[in-house]
Amino acid sequence: MLSFLKNNVDSTIRITGDSMSDFNQPLSRGDYASTPSVKNRVLRNTYWLLAASLIPTILGAALALQLNLNTLLSPGISTIVFLAGAFGLMFAVERNKNSSAGIVWLMAFTFFMGIMLSRMLGFVLSMNNGAQLIMMAFGGTAAIFAAMATVATTSKRDFTGMQKTLFIGAVVLILAAIANIFLQIPALVLTISVLAMIIFSAFMLVDIQRIVNGGETNYISATMAIYLDIYNVFTSLLSILGITGGNSD
Repeated sequence: MLSFLKNNVDSTIRITGDSMSDFNQPLSRGDYASTPSVKNRVLRNTYWLLAASLIPTILGAALALQLNLNTLLSPGISTIVFLAGAFGLMFAVERNKNSSAGIVWLMAFTFFMGIMLSRMLGFVLSMNNGAQLIMMAFGGTAAIFAAMATVATTSKRDFTGMQKTLFIGAVVLILAAIANIFLQIPALVLTISVLAMIIFSAFMLVDIQRIVNGGETNYISATMAIYLDIYNVFTSLLSILGITGGNSD
């Protein structure tokens, strides 16, 4: 299923020196100064927190697979649980984004997202080459992130104007994904996955550039936005690889 969530466990993060004090006091827009040092601090903190947020995701997915939670819910019920839980936790993250509690809620959110990811992981792992497909999707996602981060930090072109168009495209995709729960059209799944990979890769570019240009000043909100981009790109790639390269023999 396409997991569309845009716009805006332990919270221990290993960072030394001034970086730890940075995490204790997230920057709000009123505190922000348009200087390279402050922009770099927001970007650095975002990347640290993004890396840390992947740990609860992995733990959540592993726990759900171990307990076979991915088999308990039907696709329709799973979608309802996913949307209700994810939006509820996102609201908690945004409400507490200017305090260290926001980090705790972010870790809870990424843990939940890992649990929800287990359904797709379980399906792919049932294939003979499932583990290989997951590693390929992970590698592809990492390559896309590296490319988008490089373009966002080096290009002089402003990509933020794409955001409204991308948002409309994402809304259309999630509606199509929900409809396909009932229609069960394989070709539509592949089409949605390809378009989702493109759209959320572009979202990744926009979200990183917003930080670089000073448009996003709170690294907790920034982390959640980029995390969702990565999550959607990964699930889209995994879906594409599962459909086109899965070996069930």
